[in-house]
Amino acid sequence: MLTSIFTLIIDTVAGMLAGMLLLRFWMQAIRVRPPNQVAQFIFQLTDWLVLPLRRLLPGLGGYDWSSLVGAILIALAATAVEVALVAGFDLSLLLVLTLMRVGQWILYGFMGMILISAVFSWVNPHAPLAPFIASLSEPLLRPLRRIVPLIGNIDLSPLAALLLLQIALRLLQTLGGSLA
Repeated sequence: MLTSIFTLIIDTVAGMLAGMLLLRFWMQAIRVRPPNQVAQFIFQLTDWLVLPLRRLLPGLGGYDWSSLVGAILIALAATAVEVALVAGFDLSLLLVLTLMRVGQWILYGFMGMILISAVFSWVNPHAPLAPFIASLSEPLLRPLRRIVPLIGNIDLSPLAALLLLQIALRLLQTLGGSLA
């Protein structure tokens, strides 16, 4: 019981922190400037890890690799604690579970962005955060909009994207289960 509570706390804190690091990487990769309050929150929450890593990993090719590596390091630390609590230390299991966890966080993050963007478009498309969220999910939806037609002036590409992301998540879990 105590182990599961401790695991829940570690997973929640690591997921939130790594999610902010992955969001920082994604914003920089697609060249989206967040609103000032969002930027301050993300940068203040992640600078303690990103700035020292930038000394070791400068940006290459226009990407903030230190944010991505920071998310992987957070996943590695959280997975190491959980593996040590449950199964003892196994390096190959640790690496597979870490990569699976980062992949799951990325897929869940994309799903969250698409859902929030869809809700904004239905409820209040003129909300201050709506353009920011829409621009975060646009690179995922743009290719699908070429394939999925509008039906009755309703864009079904978010639904198709969520379905594809769910399939990718299941494939990742199946692959990780067979490797572990």
